[in-house]
Amino acid sequence: MRFQKFIASSFIAAFMSTGVAAQDLPKASADRMEAWIMGLAEFGKNADGGVDRVAYSDADLAGRQYIIGELEKLGLEVRIDAGANILARRAGTDNSLKPIMFGSHTDSVPGGGNYDGPAGVIAAMEAIKLMNDAGHTTRHPLELVVFSNEEGGLVGSLAMTGKLKSSALDVVSSSGKTIGEGTRFIGGDPDNLASAIVEPGVYEAFIELHIEQGAFLHEEGIDIGVVEGIVGIGWWDVVIEGFANHAGTTPMNRRQDAMVAAAKLTLAVNEVATTNAGRQVATVGRIEAFPGAPNVIPGRVEMSLEIRDLEQAKIDSVYALIEARAKMIAEETSTKISFTYVDVASAPAPTDERMRELIAGSARFNNYSYKLMPSGAGHDAQDMVHIAPTGMIFVPSVGGISHSPNEFTPSDALAKGADVLARTILAIDAGGLTEH
Repeated sequence: MRFQKFIASSFIAAFMSTGVAAQDLPKASADRMEAWIMGLAEFGKNADGGVDRVAYSDADLAGRQYIIGELEKLGLEVRIDAGANILARRAGTDNSLKPIMFGSHTDSVPGGGNYDGPAGVIAAMEAIKLMNDAGHTTRHPLELVVFSNEEGGLVGSLAMTGKLKSSALDVVSSSGKTIGEGTRFIGGDPDNLASAIVEPGVYEAFIELHIEQGAFLHEEGIDIGVVEGIVGIGWWDVVIEGFANHAGTTPMNRRQDAMVAAAKLTLAVNEVATTNAGRQVATVGRIEAFPGAPNVIPGRVEMSLEIRDLEQAKIDSVYALIEARAKMIAEETSTKISFTYVDVASAPAPTDERMRELIAGSARFNNYSYKLMPSGAGHDAQDMVHIAPTGMIFVPSVGGISHSPNEFTPSDALAKGADVLARTILAIDAGGLTEH
């Protein structure tokens, strides 16, 4: 009830206090946004219609230079921080106020598509363009961000939040350069990363628009996803120890087959995740049997277990159920099953409830349909929640296809996302975060 009351009154009141009536802000141009998308798509373009614009490559550098040029055309003051994040500032009428930050990334996976990341950057550019065309200057300064190397481990946002480990600089990226070398190549300063750190409270808010990378919005015909948070990831290495023996001379009832135990455990993981209430997912994505010979009963299996959910308590409870099933399977198969938690897993990152309300209010104001939903993939927003009230907007992905040349979001869907982004920025600027 409180959520709906806010949408019906506070959102419109916030708009009125900006000095720009909501109806006076132009609608986003689908054609202009598509032209920007296709302009960026030229850098790293491959024969399959997608891009190989991996971080720190020549294509990445060229694409960033293209975006910087377009940002400067919009009248923004552009700089690159030590983490190689592009920051483009638009002054406010009261520059003592905290900046409102929004943006995404432009690097891709190998063989990627044209919308994962760029959609959020282009929508941010369009939001600035709409305000320029309306002749409106926000009270707060605005800061558009293009994060560096999102696909290679959220490097730019980790640098900004002070969570990038020095050891990460020696990791070799998909470009063949280390992260340290690559950061320098695209304009950062890996020797001075501390200068990129932003303390909590510096920004009024952060918003990231992104393609859903799933099929829910497209299949349900919904315009906007209001992201409740980015799921946490629990990751375990699993080892099953049996006894390797001759496959021809060992009777079935005397075997300690680690692969049979692994098969049972894989099915159990699927059953636990499927039959328990909730939106959790659990996956066995890697499995290897040893010694790996056709005529030898596997004496050892190494496999992975990954569990994702928006709540850590749910991840923990699903793991406990799987672990209990593993003990039963170990007893049935005369094997030993052990789990080792992997430190690289990430915690759930819920978005700010006030930001969700403002995004939903903007969608309602525009008569766009929306739904609350989690993000099953990682984004820079999951780091930004630690330093600013964070919101995230999803636009549909046709067929749920992503990380592929076939990923596609129609230009009119991008324009609706930009409309919601621009009007959410105005609502924040009007004090929307402090009204409730």
